[in-house]
Amino acid sequence: MAQHHLGGATVVITGASSGIGQATAEAFAREGARLVLAARGPEALEQVAARCRELGAAVAAVPTDITDTEAVQALAERAVQFGCGIEVWVSVVGTGAVGRFHEVPMAAHEQVIRANLLGHMNDAHAVLPVFLRQERGVLININSVGGYASVPFAAAYGASKFGLRGFTEALRAELADQPHIHVCDVFPAFIDTPGLGHGANYTGRRLSAPPPVYDARRVAATVLRLARRPRNSAMVGSVVALIRAGHALAPALSMRFMAQFMASYFRRAEAVPVTEGALFAPMPRQAAIDGGLRSLRQRAVGLSVAGVAVLAGAAAVALLLRPQPPVAARSWPVRTLEAWQPAKRHRRWW
Repeated sequence: MAQHHLGGATVVITGASSGIGQATAEAFAREGARLVLAARGPEALEQVAARCRELGAAVAAVPTDITDTEAVQALAERAVQFGCGIEVWVSVVGTGAVGRFHEVPMAAHEQVIRANLLGHMNDAHAVLPVFLRQERGVLININSVGGYASVPFAAAYGASKFGLRGFTEALRAELADQPHIHVCDVFPAFIDTPGLGHGANYTGRRLSAPPPVYDARRVAATVLRLARRPRNSAMVGSVVALIRAGHALAPALSMRFMAQFMASYFRRAEAVPVTEGALFAPMPRQAAIDGGLRSLRQRAVGLSVAGVAVLAGAAAVALLLRPQPPVAARSWPVRTLEAWQPAKRHRRWW
């Protein structure tokens, strides 16, 4: 597959005001791309734009809520005007609401679905007509390890990520006759971003991510590789493959273990106020890539969710491979050939 050059390419990044989005924006800026950055919060978005301009990129910052279909359409039009087309669109936005499903308000569940699934659909609906006119383009959806194995106490998040994976697969199938239009998805493991602190927390306990927690810049580097050489999907962090394997081998067992692990964590975690975070409106904040989750203490935490999933998978394999006791011989009644013949009729039809 030919390698795409990113210098001068117009790249749209939604969810660009922090975390993976900011790391991706800075990575493309170093490549000399023309950037159109979008997020709800104008202050943090402008900070990221200023940083990318310092790196030598031409940047347009367009405050946009991707759950608003018309706003995303306007974003695509602005990008076309800014760069005479769109070469790459990176759909990053992701949020969550943590808590037992019945204790989280339905409005919060709905907002998670709107942002994590419908928002990505809005992005695709806005940019695909541009790609089809150009007969080329790369759409990259940032999914999650939660797209392979759902997350207890974050039911809407899991539903949105499974839905996003199915949506991306459907788009690829529809565009199979367009060899220069690519739809890619990225499945990161647990990433050190401010996002966990910005999500809604209905548990009343401090949230954290199980180790290993990876640098958001690794995700950005993967996005750059996909923009240059598109392929269907990419995983970031070896733990994703382990969780995927464990869940595939023993889904019920791995989910039960994860739920027990998380419930145990919440019982021990520090008490904090319940909060909606930035679920419904952006919080005033400074732009930041890192969330402070990769501390030595975090790295020393005992069993991770990945380990739980792998243990569940190993247990399932052990059960499958366990020698089975011989089946006792059984005597079956022997039926003669005549016994299988239909009963003779007394009346003949010939």
